[in-house]
Amino acid sequence: MNVFERYAPFIQNYIYRSGWQSLRAVQNAAGDAIFGTEENVLLTASTASGKTEAAFFPILTLLEENPSDTVGVLYIAPLKALINDQFGRLNDLCEEEGIAVTSWHGDANPTKKRKLLKKPSGILQITPESLESLMINKHMEIPSLFGDLRFIVIDEIHSLLRADRGLQTFCLIERLCRLAGCSPRRIGLSATIGSPRLAGEFLAAGSGRGTVIPKFDGGREVWRLSMEHFYNTPPQADEGKSVPAGTPPMEPPTDTAPKDADPGIGYIFAHTRGKKCLVFTNSREECESVCQYLRQYCEANHEPDRFLIHHGNLSASYRESAEEEMRDEDSLMSVCATATLELGIDIGRLERAFHIDAPFTVSGFLQRMGRTGRRGNPSEMWFVMREDHPEARAMLPDSIPWYLLQGIALVQLYMEERFVEPPRTDRMPYSLLYHQTMSTLAAHGEMTPGELASRVLTLSGFRRISQEDYRLLLLHLIEKDHVNRTENGGLILGISGERIVNNYKFYAVFQENIEYTVRSGPEQLGTIVKPPPVGDKIAIAGRVWAVDEVDHKRREVLCTLVKGLIPAYFGDVAGDIHTHILERMYRVLKEDVQYPYLMPHAVCRLADARNTFQKSRMRDRPLVCLGGKMWALFPWLGTYAFLAMERFLKLRCAGRLSLKGLHSSRPYYMLFTMQADETDFYRIVLEEAEKEFSPMELIYPKEVPVFEKYDPYVPEELVRKGFAFGVLDVETMKCRIREWKAFSGCEAKAEKGSVW
Repeated sequence: MNVFERYAPFIQNYIYRSGWQSLRAVQNAAGDAIFGTEENVLLTASTASGKTEAAFFPILTLLEENPSDTVGVLYIAPLKALINDQFGRLNDLCEEEGIAVTSWHGDANPTKKRKLLKKPSGILQITPESLESLMINKHMEIPSLFGDLRFIVIDEIHSLLRADRGLQTFCLIERLCRLAGCSPRRIGLSATIGSPRLAGEFLAAGSGRGTVIPKFDGGREVWRLSMEHFYNTPPQADEGKSVPAGTPPMEPPTDTAPKDADPGIGYIFAHTRGKKCLVFTNSREECESVCQYLRQYCEANHEPDRFLIHHGNLSASYRESAEEEMRDEDSLMSVCATATLELGIDIGRLERAFHIDAPFTVSGFLQRMGRTGRRGNPSEMWFVMREDHPEARAMLPDSIPWYLLQGIALVQLYMEERFVEPPRTDRMPYSLLYHQTMSTLAAHGEMTPGELASRVLTLSGFRRISQEDYRLLLLHLIEKDHVNRTENGGLILGISGERIVNNYKFYAVFQENIEYTVRSGPEQLGTIVKPPPVGDKIAIAGRVWAVDEVDHKRREVLCTLVKGLIPAYFGDVAGDIHTHILERMYRVLKEDVQYPYLMPHAVCRLADARNTFQKSRMRDRPLVCLGGKMWALFPWLGTYAFLAMERFLKLRCAGRLSLKGLHSSRPYYMLFTMQADETDFYRIVLEEAEKEFSPMELIYPKEVPVFEKYDPYVPEELVRKGFAFGVLDVETMKCRIREWKAFSGCEAKAEKGSVW
């Protein structure tokens, strides 16, 4: 098929106006799939490869040939900022043909929303949370809005594949299609899909269609990559040592350092000068800290402040100012950011990205790397790994540079195997089941239990949940007044349920902390949790503020700008690290390989770690004696399998091993004391793992392991079941224990694929 000739004339004109010489491979492949089939389509291609146009050129062509009587395309994106960014691109494309593009989220133009309700047409852009709100508050409008919906485009679909928010999105899609009586094709877009087959099944669930995943030559990826390590105080790892030939040299620092300077931050400060960069961190607290330190470096060197900040707790004005500055081609400001700038927002010609420590996932690494390298330049990422010097009496695990190993593992897994984390398809989403039950009742009003079950339990996201479990949930909700039973035997929202549903925070299924708005005069700075007493200081927007007043009733903090450095706190951040990453970290220690992107400090720090690894027996066995009855276990398991092993040792093995005082640094190692010897440990653990037991037996007595946002409203036994069967990765844990068979005194070889 000549895809260009198949495009509508206004699409061809747009391509001519844009000065394109030819279509990209992804655009030809997408055209063949969308024009040539009636299936769903999953487009996976690198960042800035033209996926958006690849999807919309054929979609808009088909709509021009056969116009829709309602909204023709529903575009779902995980961030408002991404919707705002894509609005401009889509509007430029559609303006000539008079196709309306409407954004629908909390900050969107209400006049345009009302216009769409009166005359539905064109493209509607929306977040999952705003779609939830639309389904509840505009329930009667859904058929007229979407009755002739042809396509649903889901951008950055990889961000929806491993948590409740993704299942919520697809529940909403199924509910919308049933209510509107439409059967649109789904188009998924992503730069980082780990298992295209599983992602394609996830995309298609409940649609009645299969998924086409076009294959094409995306061209050669070119990266500029470096990774350096810093101790927070001198000396550095390479001091007094010779560095292997071929290691990239590092320029000595020439900047004036502030008091108690952090050398890793000084390195970033020096290498952002005269460039437009992003500095990524894994948490909002660290983002604030890094920005404060960088601004101190500016003061010490008598330079104007050249650092901005961007994270989810900042006010919209702060975030949007940073985004605008990034789009300015002449700007040389840099932005300290979290995952809020990870997804596909076009923030102009970025020259370089830095990353403090290692991200949790290969997907996150690729997304952040992809922020740079647009406009035809290679992507460029500089990792900066930081740690304190181990204390003189520190135990073995403290002498291993875990973040450095994790960073190397992430890079190597993608370069060697093109590994990216696959979707999580084995969850028991009781929290989401509560949420969608309440949302459905809020939208439809009174329903019989059978009608409610037929609308909610049949959604593909709940395929693992039984009718008996759903009955248990409904009886619990009636008992707690979240749901009431009417005289006719129907179900409606109860008073307690209405209070939850009528709060705007109900639309989101991701966990939120109780937040206080922070103001300085008329300026809104953002939000924090756990406000300190009046007179104390807080860190937000990259600066330090003195607290003048705390209004707990209105949840407001009033403050004044001051100088100084203090830590920020915005709530807990959990990391979901895949087992394959931990296994590759083990191989990093085991193999004698020099990675070309390691800088001098990092090369020497890795050499030290490998030397420790060899001498300590970590190479040969997962269990290492630290002296006396103290042991360290290195299971090389991802977050949820590691969590299962922790509980397995405490609840099923502790008695036989006389094991006490187990504590962990997840997912790297466990420390404990025990009376058993090494051989007995392996034998007993293997015997217990081979016994038949339910994952429910890995729940502590009387424990209710609340994990998701709405778990507090779910019956305790379902919370326990959801955690045991949907969070704990017992099978991967068992596989690892079986690999230890040779250490138990039994004659056996490690299984194929073992790390040993």
